[in-house]
Amino acid sequence: MRPFQPLLLFAFLIAISSCKQSQNFDVLIKNGTIVDGSGGLSYVGDIGINADTIAAIGTLENATGSKEIDASDLIVAPGFINMLSWAVESLIEDGRSMGDIKQGVTLEVFGEGWSMGPLNETMKKEEKESQGDIKFDIEWTTLNDYLEYLTTKGISPNVASFVGATTLRVHEVGYENRAPTAEELDAMKLMVQQAMEDGALGVGSSLIYAPAFYSSTEELIELCKVAAEYDGMYISHIRSEGSQLLESLDELIKIAHDAGIRAEIYHLKQSGKDNWDKFDAVVQKVDSARAAGLSITADMYNYVAGATGLDASMPPWVQEGGYEKWAERLQDPAIRKKVMEEMRTPTDEWESLMQAAGDPSKILLAGFRNDSLKYLTGKTLKEVAEMRGLSPEETAMDLVIQDGSRVGTIYFLMSEENVKKQIALPWMSFGSDAGSLATEGVFLKSSTHPRAYGNVARLLGKYVRDEKVIPMEEAIYKLTTLPATNLKIKKRGALTEGYFADLVLFDPNTIQDNATFEEPHQYATGMRHVFVNGTQVLENGEHTGAFPGQVVHGPGYKND
Repeated sequence: MRPFQPLLLFAFLIAISSCKQSQNFDVLIKNGTIVDGSGGLSYVGDIGINADTIAAIGTLENATGSKEIDASDLIVAPGFINMLSWAVESLIEDGRSMGDIKQGVTLEVFGEGWSMGPLNETMKKEEKESQGDIKFDIEWTTLNDYLEYLTTKGISPNVASFVGATTLRVHEVGYENRAPTAEELDAMKLMVQQAMEDGALGVGSSLIYAPAFYSSTEELIELCKVAAEYDGMYISHIRSEGSQLLESLDELIKIAHDAGIRAEIYHLKQSGKDNWDKFDAVVQKVDSARAAGLSITADMYNYVAGATGLDASMPPWVQEGGYEKWAERLQDPAIRKKVMEEMRTPTDEWESLMQAAGDPSKILLAGFRNDSLKYLTGKTLKEVAEMRGLSPEETAMDLVIQDGSRVGTIYFLMSEENVKKQIALPWMSFGSDAGSLATEGVFLKSSTHPRAYGNVARLLGKYVRDEKVIPMEEAIYKLTTLPATNLKIKKRGALTEGYFADLVLFDPNTIQDNATFEEPHQYATGMRHVFVNGTQVLENGEHTGAFPGQVVHGPGYKND
């Protein structure tokens, strides 16, 4: 029998080799143009997915899949990260995340100043009373409770959040224009610690708005020192994006330096024509800080208009105490006269988006809470003022009183040239600053900014394919690996073996935003397939009904 042993050994080795080459995956994506998120050149290859993980990447010749997708002529990329999402309520209403899933967004990042926790009973009551078209019970207290509430309910994308500095301040100080006491600040710091250990990404602020406007630089530094202990990030809608833009950027850099924390500028822009020429000075400040060893980055949306409320056109002092006090003051003739004068007078003391827009015809009314006012949706402030025979300032005050809200408003503020120059900055990522809506149901009761449906698709279609502002590989890096690295989240943001299988397949020739300011409720097109944690949520452009979204934790998470 001995002479036959070499032959048997050879056959055994051949069998093992054959088994090695014949791999089977849950999902096999074949012949795709792979853009892996690194910024490197694309290449044609295959990807195998098992369970929630990318199992193999390369030329998988003899591989099979329980499900196979021919990705010829499609780009295969990591799932996109929305660095500034306001899908906190829209995901409660509709977990499919239609507006963003149809653009390939697999991670929604919350926390621009306000976060969905920690809440006290007064805050829960106020939140319930201020709800607009979307109604929901508040079944959580901490930020982590809220995120877990979403995933338990069922959502398609992953979610993560910063803890909001405004939320912390309201929790302890309320809406008063004063510094926190030592005890209140200690309580706020303890809440940052708890949020970071629960997986928050860091501290987020929105300093243009009351009551965040009342926060001092020193208060923010103290909160950020706690987040820095957990390797978190500070991310901020800086105090001014207009006349005090450079000074506000100095404040962010000081906070980063003094707290020893990474920092990001929310939706970087130069608001108002008088400030468009500050672009070079902004870049110089950021580059100088980076050269000095600070980690300073930014995100943006790809439009010349921003969206917020009419509160951004009124002085912060009149808003002290919250909405009820604000509306009450606006009905006092003496206060009303003073507010109107300040709304009309250029100042460096606070940020007026009415001043930045330059004309009420560039202020579009988009979101009313009161059904009796919804007929004004889509009209400019100038048009409504003329309808009522009042000044734009008086009209704005009246609308805030009558609607019981700050009134959702779109302001045309930026230059197209600066938008393109920002897209090309090496430290720029992207955020919609919007919810993830659907073209049906309750979402159609109000208008919205087109960025809610088109921010990513506009980048890939208009600015990459059509106008060639940056190459496709660079755009995908800025949508994936760059923000994932900035946030220090684990095993996401790249097509890498062993990473979570968040990935997208789209047609680079047809990817397109379709939403406009006139008709914003229109989905983007060109996104074919989307996987979240290995589960397909978009197939041939249609939602599968799957809800595999999970909470993505920051670097301080204690349960890893």
